[in-house]
Amino acid sequence: MLPDSAPTVTLESVGALRSALGDLFLLDDTTLDWPQPGHVRFRGRFICDLASCYDQLRRRFERHGYTPLIRREGNATAVIAVPTVYDPPPSRWTINLILFLVTIVTTLFAGAMNEPGFTGTEIWLGWPFSLSMLLILGAHELGHYFAARYHNVPVTLPYFIPFPSIIGTMGAFIRLKAPIKNRRALLDIGAAGPLAGLVFAIPILLFGLLTSPVGPAAGPHFQEGNSLLYALAKFLVHGRWLPAAGVDVHLNQVAWAGWVGLLVTGLNLIPVGQLDGGHISYVLFGKNARRFFWPAIVGLIIMALVLEVTTWWIWVALLFFLGRSYAEPLDDVTRLDGRRRLIAIFTLVLFFLVFVPIPLQVVGP
Repeated sequence: MLPDSAPTVTLESVGALRSALGDLFLLDDTTLDWPQPGHVRFRGRFICDLASCYDQLRRRFERHGYTPLIRREGNATAVIAVPTVYDPPPSRWTINLILFLVTIVTTLFAGAMNEPGFTGTEIWLGWPFSLSMLLILGAHELGHYFAARYHNVPVTLPYFIPFPSIIGTMGAFIRLKAPIKNRRALLDIGAAGPLAGLVFAIPILLFGLLTSPVGPAAGPHFQEGNSLLYALAKFLVHGRWLPAAGVDVHLNQVAWAGWVGLLVTGLNLIPVGQLDGGHISYVLFGKNARRFFWPAIVGLIIMALVLEVTTWWIWVALLFFLGRSYAEPLDDVTRLDGRRRLIAIFTLVLFFLVFVPIPLQVVGP
């Protein structure tokens, strides 16, 4: 049905877009100013492999100032011409460099502050933690970065977030400056980060555990929580499940960075919103991924109440306000191939292996 008001799209533009569809799309009908003013919807079916010919269609539309969105409408395929072309300006890499240098300082301090002989100025004592932590975070974000570049998605360099604390940082992120082409690209970009991060985090953790002593805890101290993968790593290295009978691993700086790497990966894989896990859930379930939102919120509230972990209240607030939007690709019709579907399922399974219900707690008399 045509909108009641006069169309804001010229007939010349409509004719040019129809010609652009040309040999790629068998057209059934055209609707002006739908679903929004200035848009044009073409319904029909593709007569080419959409995953292969979308880039060609996009280049044709961009010559006329439009970007094509591909959506499923019942048994038909809709090509929606959006009157915009994504051409973001270059990023200012100096900001990334400054944040990275400051994060080096804060992670050096975090690693050094529990070392014998540290008086507040010898931050170089924290180099094992700082180097290990930045390798894990850097691998995670560069995994996203290079996957985005591979799929021709404009992207910033990683932004590291310095934060004076026991880990010296609040992580890192990259910013995509244009929408992603299809679910296959979204999967590649979303999964590349946590998988690349774990490629570094797991060996760093195992080496750290191998070089960390096991013994009784002395006095009140922070005890890091177990995930399934972390508990298994301690069993493989030390031959028993820890902690047990007042005995645990006394983590050195490298092991501590490895544990933090697993923690950060688990948080990123929560399957909602713009988190890596949200991208993975969307490529598998489409718009039905939004059904994970309230179970995730309720689950975090239950853990905050039952386990008395204040951290989860912070995450409830963050996800409540920021976890409702998903990265919908331009082409939302092309499905995952078999290999990518297995990678997506494997990545979601990783969430349950590395998630830590009680990240840190104070134990001891």
